[in-house]
Amino acid sequence: MSAGWHTKPFEECIEKLAYTSKIQRKDFLTDGAYPIVSQEEAFINGYWDDEADLFEVTTPLVIFGDHTRVLKYVDFDFVLGADGVKLLQPRNFLEPKFFYYQLQAANLDSLGYARHYRLLKELAVGYPSRIEQQRIVAILDEAFAGIATAKVNAEKNLKSARAIFEGQLQSVFGQCGSKWVDTTIGEVIRFIDYRGKTPVKTEAGLRLITAKNVKMGFVQRDPEEFVAPDSYDAWMTRGIPLKGDVLFTTEAPCGNVAQLDTAEKVVFAQRIIIMQPDEKRLDNTFLKYALLSSPLQKRIQAKATGATALGIKASLLRTIEISFPKEMKEQLCIVATLDNLRSEVARLESLYTRKLAALDELKQSLLQQAFSGQL
Repeated sequence: MSAGWHTKPFEECIEKLAYTSKIQRKDFLTDGAYPIVSQEEAFINGYWDDEADLFEVTTPLVIFGDHTRVLKYVDFDFVLGADGVKLLQPRNFLEPKFFYYQLQAANLDSLGYARHYRLLKELAVGYPSRIEQQRIVAILDEAFAGIATAKVNAEKNLKSARAIFEGQLQSVFGQCGSKWVDTTIGEVIRFIDYRGKTPVKTEAGLRLITAKNVKMGFVQRDPEEFVAPDSYDAWMTRGIPLKGDVLFTTEAPCGNVAQLDTAEKVVFAQRIIIMQPDEKRLDNTFLKYALLSSPLQKRIQAKATGATALGIKASLLRTIEISFPKEMKEQLCIVATLDNLRSEVARLESLYTRKLAALDELKQSLLQQAFSGQL
């Protein structure tokens, strides 16, 4: 810490405040005279109309979510919502936003539900003169505004890249050609159904794939779960999947689609149907793209049922209409075009995701510099 800075324990840096009433989430209004601020990520979570519950802000303060560890800088009157919200009013030797940024720089490990305020109370708050605090805040404000703009642009570009691919899928499968075959999924696809089966899991062994691993367009390794290799033959009696087979999640979530990307032995369970199309009529990868497309997704969701989590029965899934070119050559041509586009979109997604991560790292780096006296 630089010369001229002072240090005080956290609790000596905040004023004791009298809290107003806290409004439960079930009672939040969608519109009203006063904003409700809680510990959730969204800055304003609802509205309230009773002035008696209003917390009047005379000097900006910081709101801390004891469960979520979310910090909010608040310079307007508000109503408190939910439990686990701590109001932190810095004393007059601290600029409120300087205090807010310093708390953002703190590394708070996870302690579980509603216990993180204990970590804040263990902090030592370092601070220079008020004039120096104002200078540091001005630098951080300008830098963070630039970072926020860059993040918005990166997120917009990421969304646009994904939209290009979605648009191409819609173009291909939204207006089928005159030489396309109209049929149902059950007429051209064999199901290997491992729904409802729950194998005994082990620390290591053969990889277990469940609905949690199947995302839209790819198989995710996390969470990594395993079963004993010697149980494979007894377990996989409903059919053996092959590399390239299409995986379909029937519930939680309903309608995620990917292709099996390995030839190694893997075990399936829980809410997954493996689809093996008639290879003389329908290409595996074409099927994947068809099921990912908006027209088929809408048909799938329309037949899904369930009060808490939507799911689709295998019998209903078989009745869903599907169209594809009669000529395999045309299917493969469409697949090649979509593969190339998907590869480019994946490259852009990786680029923008790395950029977003770098911007987050830059923000943390600036915070660390600011509160070690290096700005």
